[in-house]
Amino acid sequence: MTTISILALGGDGIGPEILAQGLRIARHIAEKSGFLLDIDHDLLHGASYDTHGVFCTDAVLNKAKAADAVLVGAVGGHAWDHVRIAGGAEAQDGLMYLRYHLQAYLGLRPAEAWKELSSLSPFRCDVVVGADIMIMREMCGGAMFARQRGQRIHQGKRQGYDLTAYDEDEVARFAHGGFALARRRRRRLVSCDKSNVMESYKLWRDVVGDVAKHYPDVEFKHMLADHCAYQMMVQPTAFDVVLCCNQLGDVFSDLTGTVSGSLGMLPSACLASNPADGPSFGIYESTSGSAPDIAGKGIANPIGMILSVAMMFDYTIGRPDLWQAVHRAIEQTLADGIKTQDIGGTATTVEITDAILDRLVA
Repeated sequence: MTTISILALGGDGIGPEILAQGLRIARHIAEKSGFLLDIDHDLLHGASYDTHGVFCTDAVLNKAKAADAVLVGAVGGHAWDHVRIAGGAEAQDGLMYLRYHLQAYLGLRPAEAWKELSSLSPFRCDVVVGADIMIMREMCGGAMFARQRGQRIHQGKRQGYDLTAYDEDEVARFAHGGFALARRRRRRLVSCDKSNVMESYKLWRDVVGDVAKHYPDVEFKHMLADHCAYQMMVQPTAFDVVLCCNQLGDVFSDLTGTVSGSLGMLPSACLASNPADGPSFGIYESTSGSAPDIAGKGIANPIGMILSVAMMFDYTIGRPDLWQAVHRAIEQTLADGIKTQDIGGTATTVEITDAILDRLVA
């Protein structure tokens, strides 16, 4: 029997609640599919800071290095927004710390238009139905990890600065991963940048263009980021895979919540290797955010977390059929009118997970 080692980090706000439901799904799949789950729990970000004084301890990092995958509920909250501790940019955020030290550089942020939630989208049905967008976010470089950053007095005024920097190897490995994912999907890829005004993006455009030559079977184009955002809203069904730097990927992945009807429907993966090379270590989390205003009320939407677990079975375990099984179960649950409050229903976090489990054939 294959053993899967998972480090489970609930994090903050609704994180522990939705992670608990994701683990219920994982255990069900494991039992039905002949896997043995070895799950270890620990703290991350605010929960870690309140206990240990750092957002991620060395012990958690070492556990993550030894695991096959890391599952994260959600992290963050106003209580820790202005905390500054010793270390670089990555030390100021527990999840960034794990991504950086594990080099989980390949961020996958899928969003799709769920038929039963089309009324929740700001788009007309004829515009959004069929949309299925994979935002690819580079996770270990760019402005988020700027080494030259801070605040200073410049000409008598306060000035804040962050150096956005990428080297060609960082861009190339990310682009190769994006094209590999496009081959698994509909073989279309857009790379967005601001090469009209920024040097880092001029390099980005050059390197991605060079990588594209290795994938003649993938339809490829460059777009300036502002135009890409506009076109994604005008014709979301025209997009398949969208390559973004760390900062733009953060923005665009939330933007695609308009396609899905709620941020609670959005999963994610951060992979440490190109999926074309086989199963990869990954960090998997819902992109719903920690939503502290509803924490403890039992009403959070766990679907983004459940889909993240399904992505783990796909990309780390190499079982895309299990991703598909979870997806079908969620589709049927929504079709049967079982929804949490954020997507127009009354089901609790546990109730909607119960319904998905009832419909899950793995």
